[in-house]
Amino acid sequence: MRIRIVGAGAMGRGIAQWAATAGHTVELCDVRAEAVTAAVDFVRSMLERAVEKGRMSGADRDATLERLIPLDDPWAAGPGVELVVEAVREDLGTKTEVFGRLERALPESTVFATNTSSLSVTGIASALKDPTRLAGLHFFNPVPLMKIVEIVPGAATRPEIPPALTAFVEGCGHRAVTVADTPGFLINHAGRGLVTEALALLEETVGEPADIDRIARDVLGLRMGPFELMDLTGLDVTAAVIDSIWQGFRHADRLRPSYLTPNRVTAGLHGRKTGRGWYAYGPEAPALAPEPPVTGDPDRPVFVHAPEGRGRDAAALRAALTASGAAVETGDGPSGGAVVLVPVWGTSVASAVAAGGLPPGRTFGVDPLPAAGRRRVLAVTPAADPAAARDARAVLARAAGEEPWAVSVVRDTAGTVAQRLLASIVSVAAGIAERSVAAPGDIDPAVTIGLGYPYGPLAWGERIGAERMLELHRALHRTTGDPRHRPSRWVTERAQLGLALTDPGTSPADC
Repeated sequence: MRIRIVGAGAMGRGIAQWAATAGHTVELCDVRAEAVTAAVDFVRSMLERAVEKGRMSGADRDATLERLIPLDDPWAAGPGVELVVEAVREDLGTKTEVFGRLERALPESTVFATNTSSLSVTGIASALKDPTRLAGLHFFNPVPLMKIVEIVPGAATRPEIPPALTAFVEGCGHRAVTVADTPGFLINHAGRGLVTEALALLEETVGEPADIDRIARDVLGLRMGPFELMDLTGLDVTAAVIDSIWQGFRHADRLRPSYLTPNRVTAGLHGRKTGRGWYAYGPEAPALAPEPPVTGDPDRPVFVHAPEGRGRDAAALRAALTASGAAVETGDGPSGGAVVLVPVWGTSVASAVAAGGLPPGRTFGVDPLPAAGRRRVLAVTPAADPAAARDARAVLARAAGEEPWAVSVVRDTAGTVAQRLLASIVSVAAGIAERSVAAPGDIDPAVTIGLGYPYGPLAWGERIGAERMLELHRALHRTTGDPRHRPSRWVTERAQLGLALTDPGTSPADC
């Protein structure tokens, strides 16, 4: 296939390298000739590196470079061009101008694709004389390594174009997912679940960014915590995406932005690229403060209280503490000197204290989610005795014959940190599925590739169980009264019907 790529920036040159390596002839052009020269040099250096590392032969490198054709004029006639991929700056006016000029220069048979990440594909196509020839082809940076592409049909796109683009993408070795033309498409939309909830936790002073990041990594198993991720992406970019998706979905509660971001963006606290975001960067930046040492008494007696419906979680915690050598009390209630640990699921420690008549100063929450790493989370209420909290932390840090557990101390909130992050990730993905933005079978692989999560969000919820996830969502909603936690129809129906969260189920069309 002969392809023309318009725009020789980071995305354009990545797409060019990927397509030429896969055997396609690629015309690379830009309104700035020097950008094309720099892009070809960059691709050459990437191919040289691949040869040095043994991932490509010298002959394949040479053949790939022969297929990469620098083009002086983006609007040149191209009777053999079958596909154009636009990768210019993210501006509606710029993109519509590009396609308008291409429409006059290229045959009617040439398919147009836009690499927009946030603009409406239908809106871009509407400026064409023939809007049926355009679709979205959304790549992720760096293109050769991020093996996922979103195929986005506009409202007028001809029905044969998405399957043809899918065949092209998969023929080049990437996974293609077809996504509705909605704000954020699939992957950027799914990513709002993590960062919006992390910002909400920070708003509520549940923990500092470093606390929330450690829990996200060590309990949920994420490669990066949400605040580290925002600093890497750039808070200016993240905030704009959050706002555009929230506005595009008519101010949906589940996608609600935080008041914390506008002032930080205005102040230039964008993250790595400005030297300071949620963390400081650069040679002059101070090191991140280490976690406070464990100073309490690990031998203090501990009583595990089981709130209604949490008997299994309480038994598991009791068994783990007993195995570590902790002085675990038995019986119907704690002794006068014991610290009380409560496994909470979508509820708060404060509510357990009130419901169970527990001693406020000595009662703390523990997250029962199985940790991906060696970290436990201790939740403290405003009524907590600091000395008792230090002892509870020491008890949780114990381990039988192994490295001690790290223990994060956070403010009491419904569900604690990891549960709220996971509940939001699953809820946002469930909303994508129930709106038919993407098929359930595409959501999980797209998110694991695009966002690097350990599991796809629907599969992740299924590991917990549909019924237990529904219980978590209901408890969060009931405890907080915040509509952002309202259970989704997708999770509710599957829990009630005994279906997996990954199961698309029966539709009226099937009947």
